[in-house]
Amino acid sequence: MVDIATRVHNHNWKIDPIVRSLIDTDFYKLLMCQSIFRNKPETTVTFSLINRSTSVRLAELIDEGELREQLDHVRSLSLSRGESTWLRGNMFYGKRQMFRPDFMEWFEALRLPPYHLEKRDGQYELTFEGSWPEVMLWEIPALAVLMELRSRAVLKGMGKFELQVLYARAMTRLWEKIERLKGLETLRIADFGTRRRHSFLWQDWCVQAMQEGLGATFIGTSNCAIARKRDIEAIGTNAHELPMVYSALAESDAELAQAPYQVLADWHEEHDGNLRIILPDTYGTEGFLRNAPDWLTTWTGIRIDSGDPAKGAETAIRWWKARGEDPMQKLVIFSDGLDVEKIEELHRQFHGRVKVSFGWGTMLTNDFRGLAGDRLAPFSLVCKAVSANGRPTVKLSDNPNKAMGPAAEIERYKRVFGVGAQAAVEVVV
Repeated sequence: MVDIATRVHNHNWKIDPIVRSLIDTDFYKLLMCQSIFRNKPETTVTFSLINRSTSVRLAELIDEGELREQLDHVRSLSLSRGESTWLRGNMFYGKRQMFRPDFMEWFEALRLPPYHLEKRDGQYELTFEGSWPEVMLWEIPALAVLMELRSRAVLKGMGKFELQVLYARAMTRLWEKIERLKGLETLRIADFGTRRRHSFLWQDWCVQAMQEGLGATFIGTSNCAIARKRDIEAIGTNAHELPMVYSALAESDAELAQAPYQVLADWHEEHDGNLRIILPDTYGTEGFLRNAPDWLTTWTGIRIDSGDPAKGAETAIRWWKARGEDPMQKLVIFSDGLDVEKIEELHRQFHGRVKVSFGWGTMLTNDFRGLAGDRLAPFSLVCKAVSANGRPTVKLSDNPNKAMGPAAEIERYKRVFGVGAQAAVEVVV
């Protein structure tokens, strides 16, 4: 096993590439990329970095030259032969050749497009503009680079013994969480922690700890590079990016109202009825389900990613019952801001009523709260599609604190999707 403290200590002398592979990304990005490659390849999209934790002044912590060096290294990457073989031939969700030959040929030739970087008010403005299938693959590596450079900036100058103690404490903290999770009957949990991880080495260590500590209860990781390296399942389906861009392309309010469902219709066709997980909260879960076509009720389950997770699950259960479906046969995936206490609480509340699964993210792969004077505490950094073909994107979410887009467009979307008063929830990660 890698001695993480020694490796971190050695960062003081030599730049160590943070992202070493184009598949050091979340599985859902590749699944979505293939769908976009097929359905919307000519769409021009702009992605932008958004630091929702403005007290963390990244441009004062991270050296611009080091950031550019890491981003330039990402641009030099291409798929290795082994990575291509894994994607082409591996079985994902019980299906071989999940990725079609035409998509793989395109992906094998890909180099990520240029980026634009500047400093403003203590923050970095980092944007990517180009064809949607290309620029969307910047999201995860860009976040991983910034998160790890922040970690390195805080850890720089620490002695080897100080680092050993720091990581020993973080390892103990995670192992204590794993010990608690062992007591949950029929638990299903996956690592969703790539985008805001402390570092790649730390995420890999966390995955190994979950493998050993939880056994078959640990069902896989969203990170493709780690899934390949550790011979475990790659986990993921789709994200808010799809309805945000489809909606921005809508020519009328009527088209806008149907855009989230058109996303899932294209998804269904793309995957022959596989990977049928609904992400309903982009423009409000209740409105989405209220107006959903009947064919969506037969899908496998729902992912809850904003707002009060218990409320979201109860809404889904009521919807299934009202449409004549048995909730016991449905899957609810919780994935928003989870830590062990919330996992325990939700498992107790919904075990036996639905099939329950958890995507554990930042508090799995970056829980350094209270360590190094709390300077390593996780923060909320995202990289989102902000425009499509020159039109602004909008996200409402079930939590108004996560809403994004121009104010006038947010109000228009609330009207079109029938979003009323929402309860604000603090965004930690």
